Amino acid sequence: MHKVALLPGDGIGPEITAAAIRVIEAAGVAINWIELEAGQETRKQRGTPLPDESIKTYIECGVGFKGPFAVEMEDAMIAPRWRKEGPGGGPLRSYNSVSNALKMEGGGYAAVRRARNFDGVPAPIQGIDVVIIREISEDIYIAHEYTSGDDTAVALKVITRKASDKVCRFAFEFARTHGRKKVTVVNKANVLKQTDGMFVRTARAVAREYPQIEFEERFVDASCALVVSKPGLLDVAVMPNQYGDIMSDLCSAAAGSLGLGASANYGTEASIFEPVHGTAPDIAGMGIANPVSQILGGVLMLRHLNELKAADAIEQAVKDALRVPDNHTPDLGGNGTTAKLTRAIIDRMARA
Repeated sequence: MHKVALLPGDGIGPEITAAAIRVIEAAGVAINWIELEAGQETRKQRGTPLPDESIKTYIECGVGFKGPFAVEMEDAMIAPRWRKEGPGGGPLRSYNSVSNALKMEGGGYAAVRRARNFDGVPAPIQGIDVVIIREISEDIYIAHEYTSGDDTAVALKVITRKASDKVCRFAFEFARTHGRKKVTVVNKANVLKQTDGMFVRTARAVAREYPQIEFEERFVDASCALVVSKPGLLDVAVMPNQYGDIMSDLCSAAAGSLGLGASANYGTEASIFEPVHGTAPDIAGMGIANPVSQILGGVLMLRHLNELKAADAIEQAVKDALRVPDNHTPDLGGNGTTAKLTRAIIDRMARA
């Protein structure tokens, strides 16, 4: 039996994680779910949205499954003190959100998000099947920032050769092992010649070790335009942290809905799996949230746990269920509910 840390999240999080757990259990995978304290209610009760003991238990499990968590600009930083040194023996750090704290305390280095069209689901753009691989330990999104006086705020963009090499190597290995033909390094090195330049130069060096994989370089603005005009040109795209966060949402929305994208965050100490979207507080408790992103996050987790047969069965059942418009939740243009779409997926697994 696998042991997995469970963090249901805020807003619609508890609804869609419960749906995903039902699907995973219906696929016959035995998991001991260790539910951890985290989120808005925990902040009210404990003064922090992520207590140290929750982080420690997650690291001990080595695998986490989480829903979306609320993040407000006014939130205090999360400052874990559960161990003497930070991940990898580095200094202790503070984090700007539950998600970042979990990723970084687990030694996170790469996030994988796949965006694709599904038969039967209306989408602004057809022909999308792209894997976004994003470095998650540095760049501007880890919030190295400060204010100078009342009128100036500064954020530091840090790119290192070591982290760039690790994520680029991960991207080429992903392409090789998943039958993908091309890796695109997304950047803005024509402007940020030192930081993005470091990332691109490192990607070039790694690419030379994989001559069987096509390699190209594209600027982030041009890459976003390609998602709209020629989506088939992108296969596997690797990039620094900030660009990856933006492009993965763009690709998922263009393919039909943020409710269809899933994310895997790989770390040296622990890996965590999640949906790509936010907490959607406007529909929380209404029973109409799309559970597919969370369920497909579960598929990525099952593959990580080497439960390949169950992962394939769930993924196929999701595809089959989405072909029927009556199952579509409101974000897909339908009138379906969380429960109805979840039942449809489970029913299709039972028929297979």
